[in-house]
Amino acid sequence: MAIAAVSAASSTSSNWLKEAQDALVASETPGGMMGALQDSRAGYSIKTFLAKSQNNSYALAQIAQNSQISSSALTVQMSQAAAKKRYDEQVALQVKLNPVHANFTPPKGLEPVIYFGDGSSIDTTSNIMTMSSGKQIDTTTGLEYHDPKSIVTMANGAYLDTQNNILHMSDGTKVDTISGLKITA
Repeated sequence: MAIAAVSAASSTSSNWLKEAQDALVASETPGGMMGALQDSRAGYSIKTFLAKSQNNSYALAQIAQNSQISSSALTVQMSQAAAKKRYDEQVALQVKLNPVHANFTPPKGLEPVIYFGDGSSIDTTSNIMTMSSGKQIDTTTGLEYHDPKSIVTMANGAYLDTQNNILHMSDGTKVDTISGLKITA
């Protein structure tokens, strides 16, 4: 009788002692064609041969399945590593293309109010120019400014400026509400 080679137990197995014992038992009973020949000489039947062949088939199927699972796990692990590497490269590129300036000073805007030598001023936040006479002009439209709180709008398009006591008619005529006189200037 030929002695089969004993395989060394894997040190990565969770139960290496059981694996080593199983390997010793398997080496004592050779399988395959040699095992079948030895079994036929010892009086074993075809039924025994088929049972051993079926067990060997199950073992080979288990090996193939474990190989497939390991391969799939490795593929997933490699794809995750590649995706992380691509993500890190994209982040590095974005940081390189859009650097953060730590010492950035925003440009200084206009002063809130600008005063002129003749006594007039411009309020840059609300865009209103106040003349030295007290007249206010909207700097965006160039028209005379009237505070919306002091305006009473009438149905025909006329409005009353309660701050200056002037009635502005829809045809453009201005009337002083105190004296009742028409303002021409």
